[in-house]
Amino acid sequence: MQEGPIPHAIAINPARVPRARGTLDLCVQAGGGLSRLERLHQSGSFRCLFPRSAQGAFEAVLVNTAGGITGGDRFDTNVVARRGSTLTLTTQAAERAYRSAHPAAGRMTTRIRVESGARVNWLPQETILFDGCRYERSLRIDLEGDARALVVEPLVFGRVAMGETLDDIRFCDRIDLRRNGAPLYLDAMTLAGNAHRHLARPHIAAGARAMASLVYAAPDAEARLTPLRKMLPAEGGASLLRENLLVLRLLAPDSFELRKHLIPILEHLNTTPLPKCWMI
Repeated sequence: MQEGPIPHAIAINPARVPRARGTLDLCVQAGGGLSRLERLHQSGSFRCLFPRSAQGAFEAVLVNTAGGITGGDRFDTNVVARRGSTLTLTTQAAERAYRSAHPAAGRMTTRIRVESGARVNWLPQETILFDGCRYERSLRIDLEGDARALVVEPLVFGRVAMGETLDDIRFCDRIDLRRNGAPLYLDAMTLAGNAHRHLARPHIAAGARAMASLVYAAPDAEARLTPLRKMLPAEGGASLLRENLLVLRLLAPDSFELRKHLIPILEHLNTTPLPKCWMI
């Protein structure tokens, strides 16, 4: 049998490949001594699970069904905590920012409004950056009146156990915390190019491969400062930036060591037990 010509490989334009899209609109309210779901709209590759509420708080677990984020993906979250409610938000597992072949960065945008008398605990698990990722992330929390917030963002710069290094990435991160419209805390970071070499510098991260940023906005922030400092390793620091605002930064050689120090800190600052997915 005569063989025909071997077909040429089909060139695929990464910009034309369908990308993951996900939106989440969530609102909780207080009633009968509990925090309850008022509104939920979810679409695309974003879902929300609701384990049983504990001690009056309402817990929501965010799930990225796409399995991670890469170039051109877009996820948008909008959350409202009504007056007197308590809401804890976390993620089912560590988020992963994968290598991108798409010209546009993957984007994750989160907006949270916390009404007076309410509290939000923003407790996502780690975000793991992979070599070649292009990822932009933005978190804005608007506090009204005497609203409270506990915010943490853990980051892992490649998995040490897998021998991963970040030789070419672009990661942009922004945390914007406001009270009654006025800026309360702003933290912006961009890592571009060889992040492994950059983080190895002694006055940057001294080779640390994991980091956590934490913000605690509450009337008892000053009283928490001394106990927290006693819990920190030499690679961590905590400060009272202004009245009722505590900020903490923690470095670690890998994600295991980061969690070993971070979990007791979160348990100390949280008014309810940590979500069970943090303990799996």
